[in-house]
Amino acid sequence: MRVLMFGWEFPPHISGGLGTASYGLTRGMSTLSDVDVLFVVPRAYGDEDQTAIRLIGAGDIPITRKRLDIESFRKKFDYLEVASHLIPYMDPKEYEKIHSREEAGNKRFLHIDEEGRIVFSGEYGPGLLDEIANYALVAGIIGRDEEFDLIHAHDWLAYPAGIAAKMASGKPLIIHVHATDFDRSGGSVNPDVYAIEKRGMEAADRIIAVSNLTRSIVIEKYGIPPEKVVTVYNAVEPLEDHKPMGLRKGVDDKIVTFLGRITMQKGPEYFIEAAFRVLKKMRNVRFIMAGSGDLMEKMILRAAQLRITDRFHFTGFLKGDDVFDMLRMSDLYIMPSVSEPFGISPLEAMQSNVPVIISRQSGVAEILTYAIKVDFWDIDAIADSIYGLLNYPALSTMFKKYGKIEVDNLRWDESARQVRDVYYDVLNQGKS
Repeated sequence: MRVLMFGWEFPPHISGGLGTASYGLTRGMSTLSDVDVLFVVPRAYGDEDQTAIRLIGAGDIPITRKRLDIESFRKKFDYLEVASHLIPYMDPKEYEKIHSREEAGNKRFLHIDEEGRIVFSGEYGPGLLDEIANYALVAGIIGRDEEFDLIHAHDWLAYPAGIAAKMASGKPLIIHVHATDFDRSGGSVNPDVYAIEKRGMEAADRIIAVSNLTRSIVIEKYGIPPEKVVTVYNAVEPLEDHKPMGLRKGVDDKIVTFLGRITMQKGPEYFIEAAFRVLKKMRNVRFIMAGSGDLMEKMILRAAQLRITDRFHFTGFLKGDDVFDMLRMSDLYIMPSVSEPFGISPLEAMQSNVPVIISRQSGVAEILTYAIKVDFWDIDAIADSIYGLLNYPALSTMFKKYGKIEVDNLRWDESARQVRDVYYDVLNQGKS
């Protein structure tokens, strides 16, 4: 069985859990002899690990030499509001300038190079909807030219690509919901994003959700029939794949770490307020906020207002082995997410023998026993849990020991097998 899989990012070029989960799932699938994956991203850099898959960049596919009715395609995807002009050889900076000037006039530009290939940034900038639409345009070509049995699209950014490939090939489409805009926005959804998500869910033959929490949102908020949505939990890569750099923390203080995007969804403000309460009772502790995001400046200002900046540190975005080095130096990990579809980082912390505190409003809370679970808004409960784990060694040791055993049994191999079962179920349903 050959799977045409669409994602938006792939390690080492990632900005969060989506790329990590995509990589883990494809690694798990590499252990299955009956599954072959062709993974597509908007932009391929050439240094991605392709031992488990064949990876191609949409930006490497020429479009001007193909017989493709671009205007007809755009009409079918009018919900993306694409009305691009073809302007070859445009410098990326100039493209952004023109894009900004023309956006008010509802004109969009298709940036192609001299070989007729669309230029993708593969990022999450102001031209994101344009790139999603362009990605779908190329996906239609790939869907027509490649041989495969079904399509698997990861998250809303790749849903239009999955739909385009389905339209071109007639093959079944599976979408993988790693998050919804209800998670990212706290309920104040972006109507454009919601429209793309709903269109993808309606077009899909089956939907995979990363937790029952996410499954419920898909059913209740998007009006999808329950029998169409199945839960497959994420997992974690073996720790031996990440070699320690031998770094030492250089201080005798305890270290409590928040690691993730500094956005509303991740609840960074609750981490800071809990840190303030803990520092009133003990001083031999430092708090680390590792990550980047739109709330970073606000969090820095709040830490300054609370006068805890001598004990509160910001590292910026970490990836790869830097993440595990940070975890190895930590005495406690906290994920106070407001709405977390799953949450792989607590599993990575537990692998590193670090006890974790997670919000009950997370998908990973559904499968973990040896983690302290609190409501994200309950700052006193978070602070009490931090204080207890840092000051009662027997409690911390228990969570380290049994947490490590628990997380070592959460393997991508098993998640991949469950996804494969979904594939076969969809294909068999199509035959019947």
